[in-house]
Amino acid sequence: MARTTESPAPPRVSPPDLPDRLEPAEPRRSADLLATSLELAGDADLAYASLEQCTVRADADAVDLTGATILDVALTGVRIASLKMRDAGIRRMRIIGGRIGTLDLSGARIDELELRDLRIDYLNLGGARATDVEVADCRIRTIDIPQAELTRVRFAATSSDEVDPRGMRATDVDLRGLDALSYLDANSLRGTTLTGFQVQQLAPVIAAGLGIQIKE
Repeated sequence: MARTTESPAPPRVSPPDLPDRLEPAEPRRSADLLATSLELAGDADLAYASLEQCTVRADADAVDLTGATILDVALTGVRIASLKMRDAGIRRMRIIGGRIGTLDLSGARIDELELRDLRIDYLNLGGARATDVEVADCRIRTIDIPQAELTRVRFAATSSDEVDPRGMRATDVDLRGLDALSYLDANSLRGTTLTGFQVQQLAPVIAAGLGIQIKE
């Protein structure tokens, strides 16, 4: 598909639609939570729960949102060793400020997600289908996105040690604001936008993928 002058199209990310009043609630598996505020600690099991118009604060070891339905949810100032959202359905979610050890979004279906001002050790988007994602002012040690399908995803003022894009399918994915030390497979970056300097850094990886030997 030919790129237009507007490429890469920016993500269309809007803030969660939250009510003026929120009622406190306790986390539980398969809960149906509407217009609530959650304070999480220790191990919080919210697998297969439904969270709509909720705020979350957490100082927790593990938060399990596997298979959850997440609509208009904001997390602020979190400290979570493991945040699991495998196979979750996410629409308009914002995570701002804090520290997350492992953020597991593998297999998730994502529509509007903002990650901002976070330190993340390991971000897993393997097999996810993500549209309209903004990642800004983050330090992410390892980013795994194998077999992911990404549309309108942008990184800004973000750094990473290692990115694994193997098998990724990308449309309007803007990596110009991602300062990554290494990519495991440059051939999987089709559909992304990079700066000229980034392409120069990737030249040895691209050459190796093409079977080109570089010698001075």
